[in-house]
Amino acid sequence: MMPQFLQLVLEFFKTGLFSVGGGLATLPFLYEISDRWGWFTHADIADMIAVSESTPGAIGINMSTYAGFKTAGIPGGILATMGLALPSVIIILIIAKFLAHFRNNPLVEGAFYGLRPASIAMISVAGLNVAKVALVNLSAYEATHALSDLFVWKAIILGVLFFIGQRKLKWNPVIFIAISAAAGIIFKF
Repeated sequence: MMPQFLQLVLEFFKTGLFSVGGGLATLPFLYEISDRWGWFTHADIADMIAVSESTPGAIGINMSTYAGFKTAGIPGGILATMGLALPSVIIILIIAKFLAHFRNNPLVEGAFYGLRPASIAMISVAGLNVAKVALVNLSAYEATHALSDLFVWKAIILGVLFFIGQRKLKWNPVIFIAISAAAGIIFKF
C-alpha cells in the first residue's frame, strides 16, 4: 500500500494533468477521489467550492489545498497543491519552448479546438454535481416521498436571487459572497 502523502500527490498530479479548462474542471476528479479514497465527502466538495470561491487565488489550487488539508492537515494541503500545480508548470515550460515552432500547425490548432468543448462538458458535469449536493435533498424525499421535500427551497431561492442580482447589479462578487455567507448564517442552510 502506498503511503497517503504519496497517494495524495499522485491523485492531484493526475487531476492537474487532465483537468483542462480551469479550476472548475477539477471537480469531476475531486468526486472521483472522494468515491475512491473517502478522504472527503461530496458535501465537503461543496464546502471546498464555497471556500475556494471566496478566497483569493485560482479556484483549482484553492480546492486542492483545502482537499489536501482536509485529508492530511497542513502537509497534505501543501502536497496536494504542489501535485496539482506541477503538471501545469511542466507543460507550460514545454509549450513555451516549442510553441513558436508549431503555432500555425493545423494539428495543434485542431487539438486546441477539440479541447474547448471537452472543457465545457467537464465544467457542466461538475456544475450539475454541485447543484445536486446544494439544491437537492434525496434523503428527505426518500423519507416522505413528497416532491416538496426533494428540493432545498431556501438555497434555490437564494441562488436565483443571487443569479439575478449578479446579472442586473454587476456588483463585485465579493459583495455577493459576503451577502450569501450572512444569508447562510441567518437561514442556517
